[in-house]
Amino acid sequence: MASRRQMLGLAAGAFAAGVAGVAGSARAAGQVPAASPAAPLAIGETFTLHSTVLGETRRINVYSARAWDVKPDAPLPVLFMLDGGVAEDFVHTAGLLQVSVANLTMRSFMLVGMENTVRRRDMTAPTDSAEDKKIAPVVGGSAAFRRFIREELMPLVKSRYNTTGETALIGESLAGMFVLETLLHAPEMFDTFIAIDPTLWWNDRHILKTASGLLGARQRLDKTLFVATSGEKGQPELARQLEGALSGVKVEGLRWQMAPMLDETHMTIGHPGAMRAFRAVFKPAA
Repeated sequence: MASRRQMLGLAAGAFAAGVAGVAGSARAAGQVPAASPAAPLAIGETFTLHSTVLGETRRINVYSARAWDVKPDAPLPVLFMLDGGVAEDFVHTAGLLQVSVANLTMRSFMLVGMENTVRRRDMTAPTDSAEDKKIAPVVGGSAAFRRFIREELMPLVKSRYNTTGETALIGESLAGMFVLETLLHAPEMFDTFIAIDPTLWWNDRHILKTASGLLGARQRLDKTLFVATSGEKGQPELARQLEGALSGVKVEGLRWQMAPMLDETHMTIGHPGAMRAFRAVFKPAA
């Protein structure tokens, strides 16, 4: 079955082809006025960097969503986004940020999208499950990818852009699991963690089995966690187990919120889950 990202890409391609076909027929019939040649439409910036940690070149996409009263050179907090390629989730998430900032339901933010090369490798911890390995033959690269973000990407963004120092991480599905894993193993990297329908079943629910112990080992954690989960088969029960793990420990300073969205499927929760998260954790100052 095609993933949601593949379906979005196919839909975008079909739409573009349809528009081109209609325009071509109209031109042939002499119904379209003369116009200038088409030019690329840019909504942000894109650049590549060679990662020594990963041993490959990675593409990064950047978009700044500013309220009307925020100066163009004012520093912004940064939302680091997994699955952040133009053919992945970057463009529509940038749109969600822009409309949310414009309608005053969230603060101005910079979005930094990390485009994938081998997604299932980078988003996953090692697994002992044979079923997991059928889905993702190359796994276990999450620790290295986290090093890339911490040691190479974050310092580059800080040096290249005017930022406030506040950071957040967002991801969906396997990337949502990466977000949770990052909170558990490297919480100092970000202030806010947003996980949309994370794959809690990975490696025989390892993240659910270890969350309480890892969180309980910390005396204080001034962090914010938002988790949105769908009504996909099996996911509500896994979400309840995660809520139980979070409720079972008392870590001073940790703010967390579970958002069951049972009317959504794993394919549809991306947009509404992200918008709900932005409104919940990035509210403008009163």
